[in-house]
Amino acid sequence: MPIHYLKVSVKIILVTSFLKHMNTVYDVIIIGGGIAGASLAYHLVSQGVKTLLFDRQDQGWATQAGAGIVSPFTASNAIGFGNDSLFHFAVEALEYYPILMKQLDKQSDSSIFANNGLMVVAVTEDELEKFEELKSTICQRFEKRALSTTKELRFLSNDEAQQMFPPLAETKGAIYVSRAAQVDGRLIAQALYEAAEQHDLTVKPVGVEQLIIQNQVVKGVVANGNTFLAQKVAIAGGAWSIEFEKQLGLKIPIEPLRGQIIHLNVTNINTTNKPIISTVSDRYMMSWPDNRLVVGASRESVGFDIHTTVTGVHEVLGEALRVTPGLKDASLREIRVGLRPIAQDQLPILGTAPNIDNLYLATGLGNAGLAAGPYIGKVVAEVILGKNSQSNIDAFNVQRFNS
Repeated sequence: MPIHYLKVSVKIILVTSFLKHMNTVYDVIIIGGGIAGASLAYHLVSQGVKTLLFDRQDQGWATQAGAGIVSPFTASNAIGFGNDSLFHFAVEALEYYPILMKQLDKQSDSSIFANNGLMVVAVTEDELEKFEELKSTICQRFEKRALSTTKELRFLSNDEAQQMFPPLAETKGAIYVSRAAQVDGRLIAQALYEAAEQHDLTVKPVGVEQLIIQNQVVKGVVANGNTFLAQKVAIAGGAWSIEFEKQLGLKIPIEPLRGQIIHLNVTNINTTNKPIISTVSDRYMMSWPDNRLVVGASRESVGFDIHTTVTGVHEVLGEALRVTPGLKDASLREIRVGLRPIAQDQLPILGTAPNIDNLYLATGLGNAGLAAGPYIGKVVAEVILGKNSQSNIDAFNVQRFNS
């Protein structure tokens, strides 16, 4: 065959393939590839739902930076956990993690998910008042779930606390909660994508410019100048979900909250099977088996600015050394910066969109992103598919901002 015929043939095949793709109508399009988007995609495609996910991979993606503390019983009221609906939902999310890990065939991989518990500590006398308040809150939360505080909680002496985590300073108060776990955001997202792609998930690394809406019904999206059609669309864009406020005529009041998180390398401390350490001011130290210890995190309302700062690093390291002076010889491995999507009332934004059919939201996860993100994907997938869910997410609907 002459070479010019071959070139024409290839061109025809490429054009035909492009047109075929453009004529495809997906069951669901997902906007956003963080933990919520990845989980939503997995739970849809595993049910045979033809799904297209757009992920433009913005810098500052919270999933790639977050520490991954899964501990609803100790979480601060200041980050939304004073709300009973969020607390109970977060407990369900914690209980779902082992189920999900088994589905992903990762249940024995402690580098992704580890259930080592969490220790709350006070290291100065002036922290004892807050410590006692938090201890009371933890006990009340166990009572709400009808769980035994005798079996689930341990009140530790200084010697017991330092035995569990040797770098600790002398403690004035310490309580160990066994119902707490940790997850590596990057690895769990990767595992979800790998599993979803086995079920033919399509991923495009581009952004969505606008939604296609006709007669108050969403029909698809425009991405990279091209039209993609779908029966349903879900917005899971984290802090960037607010980009669709104007077109939708909806308030989606989410603010990016910057967190600077520091990864340390420690060689003189065994970092395997160690509990998470949490202070009464809600700072933390988390160990991973690869001689890595994560400390954080700053909370800064600076918009979409994702660069590290001397002030932020000083704040994080200063608190870490105050509470765990045994880390003084650790070396700096990495600094990660993420933008947590914080809703106005500190609660996630989940479920249907008012006045627009076939549009769904899974965003505003805030500080609970990695803790609840995989479960949010499951629950919102159930809503999209019209299935009954064990979780009531009415309290998280965006309607609360759009009366």
